[in-house]
Amino acid sequence: MELANIIAFRENEKNYNYLKANSWYFKELNRRTKNYNDFATEMKAKYKERTSDKLVNVIDNIDMISSVLNVLK
Repeated sequence: MELANIIAFRENEKNYNYLKANSWYFKELNRRTKNYNDFATEMKAKYKERTSDKLVNVIDNIDMISSVLNVLK
């Protein structure tokens, strides 16, 4: 695995934990560095860190707050 990938895993604890949980990625990451992007995309989907996931979370929070305010009226 390239040094840049190793450093990226050590800097982001979620990446490192996901790699430990899915150790089959070691083989893929050793073969091609392009797979790091695939790994990061899958990790973000798992931990719901994508931009679309964050927007859905914000919208859900706004809906919850508005429903609470409607109940208080």
